[in-house]
Amino acid sequence: MLFMKNKNPRKLKFFLIAIIIILLGIIIAVFSKYRNILDETAGLKSAIQSAAKMSLGKVHHTATRDGVIEWSLDASSARLLDEKKQLILDDLSAVFYMKDGEEAQLTAARGFLHTDSNDIEVAGNVVVKNNDYVLKTEKLNYEHTRRILFSNVPVEISSDSEKLTADSISFDLNTKKTVLEGNVKGTFSGSINL
Repeated sequence: MLFMKNKNPRKLKFFLIAIIIILLGIIIAVFSKYRNILDETAGLKSAIQSAAKMSLGKVHHTATRDGVIEWSLDASSARLLDEKKQLILDDLSAVFYMKDGEEAQLTAARGFLHTDSNDIEVAGNVVVKNNDYVLKTEKLNYEHTRRILFSNVPVEISSDSEKLTADSISFDLNTKKTVLEGNVKGTFSGSINL
């Protein structure tokens, strides 16, 4: 020990005070940097919260009418926009139940659930499947009062033996009636009885 041999308490005090000052400087620098990060995070949270009244993870919603389940929806996350009465959904899937027991399963990257009407708008890799057909499009809407799925952008419907494309589609979940409009084209394989 260099200081002990010289027995110079003044140099020892100076050395210890210098170490304490350096450590305090490091602590203050780390604290101020951490404080800036917290302030930036708080600003981001406040911006999100000003638009969305509530954010949720893993959402499940079921719509019923007269005690009968008409559809159910799951999403990985949701944000409620109260003033627009909309629930913004990410990575969603929905099942539409028909009167004869059949189901139509929908998946999409994102969508909106209108909380006042139960209408749904979805977009991004939209796929609707039932036992026989697969429908693919980029945007699809569901009108809850009339129980109609419709799209005004190009759609493709395929099965094992056929493929149809059109500029728009409307599908009534109650009657199972499908209407394709605009540039309708189809490919069929196998035997067709007319």
